[in-house]
Amino acid sequence: MSEQMQRIVLASRPEGQASEQNFRLEDAPLPQPGDGEVLVKVHYMSLDPYMRGRMNAGKSYAPPVEIGETMTAAGVGEVVASGSDDLQPGDFVLGMFGWASHGLAPVSEVRKLDPQKAPITTALGVLGMPGFTAWHGLHAYGRPQKGETLVVAAATGPVGSMVGQLAKQAGLRVVGVAGGAEKCKLAVDTFGFDACLDHRAYADAPALAEALAAECPDGIDIYYENVGGKVLEAVLPNMNNFGRIPVCGMIAWYNSAETGLTAPAIWRDILTKFLSVNGFIIFNHYDRYPEFLTEVAPLVAAGEIKYLEDVAEGLANAPKAFLSMMQGGNTGKQIVKLV
Repeated sequence: MSEQMQRIVLASRPEGQASEQNFRLEDAPLPQPGDGEVLVKVHYMSLDPYMRGRMNAGKSYAPPVEIGETMTAAGVGEVVASGSDDLQPGDFVLGMFGWASHGLAPVSEVRKLDPQKAPITTALGVLGMPGFTAWHGLHAYGRPQKGETLVVAAATGPVGSMVGQLAKQAGLRVVGVAGGAEKCKLAVDTFGFDACLDHRAYADAPALAEALAAECPDGIDIYYENVGGKVLEAVLPNMNNFGRIPVCGMIAWYNSAETGLTAPAIWRDILTKFLSVNGFIIFNHYDRYPEFLTEVAPLVAAGEIKYLEDVAEGLANAPKAFLSMMQGGNTGKQIVKLV
């Protein structure tokens, strides 16, 4: 076994938009597992928008990555050394191994995977944190009812595409918003959305709001919020009374605090339309994860839930893939193949 591993650390904190200079690829000694630990060779790692927030200093729902520390990430891979009878070399597991070729973790903090039941990459996307986020947010806070209208942005991403498909199965009209005509075509043709709007085709929020009004003639009952920015500004005027807005992200604002919206405008819509707005972080809700798997895994296996994966090759390319994803450059769940 090699005595060295590779990892990508946070080299500096970004000022505004992140860049490749904020990351550094370096070698590190390969750790060995102690009692109750496993050493895992990572085959695939996940890239997710929340990582941008971890690059900033300051108080948040989770501690920031410190300068010189390995960037945080979930990964799936093969156990190569074990200090526990519960897992053996050759087993495949999911864990928080970071942007690294190998990861050391307590057995209690990894989940064994069965590659015969589903590709291991699905544990990072459709059957992992993004898919679970979509399922939980939609049902717990969206409270969908047959005949209602739902709008979701980033419609071909792992969260948006799951939200839309689950809403369609529940009998809702589903309108997506995505970046580019090709992604909008995917939303309709692959994921079964009723319609999808290319936000890049509209000069400003009022123009997008007008297009949404045309596609949502009965108004919007649920807006699944994972983007913020111009889309939120366009959605609010179209929300129905007693509408629901689950909030799991705001990627349009992660690189900047600037927004065209003002607090009085947002609060006025919330007040006068009696909106329910619920922010949530999925890490607080993993008690429901088994319920999610029980319901959704059979749908994925049967092909009733579709998913796409955007695979970058090599750990060294992770920063470039991450930055591209933050600008909407990915199609489907962004992962990095290491093996």
